[in-house]
Amino acid sequence: MEGKMSKTAFVFPGQGAQYFGMGKDFYDTYETARKVYDMAEEATGLDVAGLCFAENDKLNITEYTQIAMLTTEIAILKVIEEQGIKADCCAGLSLGEYGALAAAEVMELSDLFRLIRSRGIYMQDAYPTGGAMTAVLGLDADTIRRICEETPGIVSIANDNCSGQIVITGEEGAVQAAAAKLQESGAKRCIPLKVSGPFHSALLSGAGEKLAAELEKVTVHDPKIPYLCNVEADYVTKADRIKELLAKQVSGTVRWREIMERMIADGVDTFIEIGPGKTLSGFLRKTSREVTVKNVETVEDLNNLVRS
Repeated sequence: MEGKMSKTAFVFPGQGAQYFGMGKDFYDTYETARKVYDMAEEATGLDVAGLCFAENDKLNITEYTQIAMLTTEIAILKVIEEQGIKADCCAGLSLGEYGALAAAEVMELSDLFRLIRSRGIYMQDAYPTGGAMTAVLGLDADTIRRICEETPGIVSIANDNCSGQIVITGEEGAVQAAAAKLQESGAKRCIPLKVSGPFHSALLSGAGEKLAAELEKVTVHDPKIPYLCNVEADYVTKADRIKELLAKQVSGTVRWREIMERMIADGVDTFIEIGPGKTLSGFLRKTSREVTVKNVETVEDLNNLVRS
């Protein structure tokens, strides 16, 4: 991909950015968005709109978070597309990869909703207690990787988010031991994350196998626009690799920093973060001061984007 031509990427956030009321103004304003929530409800049997809009005790439980986040991202995406705004490529962090799959039109939305519902349940059930994740600030990936490998038990890098922010995952005791060593080795801070499992660790390989079986039932097409996958930080242009990469993604490292760097190197100068929060916008600003970063989580954000 040659540089210099102006390019736009759609990027989609992962779990952790959810909140009550996300997407509601899109639902209230656009029939296109309402249809997406209805489709998700039909595909999963869940009241997805209720899950997203009303205070409840389910939204922060993985098996519900994933379908709620994905539905909101796709509802906003469909309205953005309706306004004639297009992307040259796309990517999503962890769960957000499924938002990118929607943007690349690799499968029917009903299949995407059923898959993410299953993924949420499999990840929730794979290792219900005794797992942990911790964000490590201010230390390089190589040092973190080495210390994880030297620590007894199962601990590894879950997410390489951006320079100076990496998340480790695994057995609770091993994650705590690694975090203590990382602070001795110069990490600025180690912050335990409020999550319900050791996501993107080898402890979830069983969930990946179950997801692989689920993926076999789904028809996948070549991406309409290139998307970058989490586990290889590379473009996927052919349908035949998608299922294998999605199954690996559940227990593999999310190489988000490399994905951003790759897109920027390939000439992407405008990033539009679609969905709740500004997490990815923050990572992008730490990665490059040269790129334009916009995020669309409200109708007002969309109106600003259309005007610009």
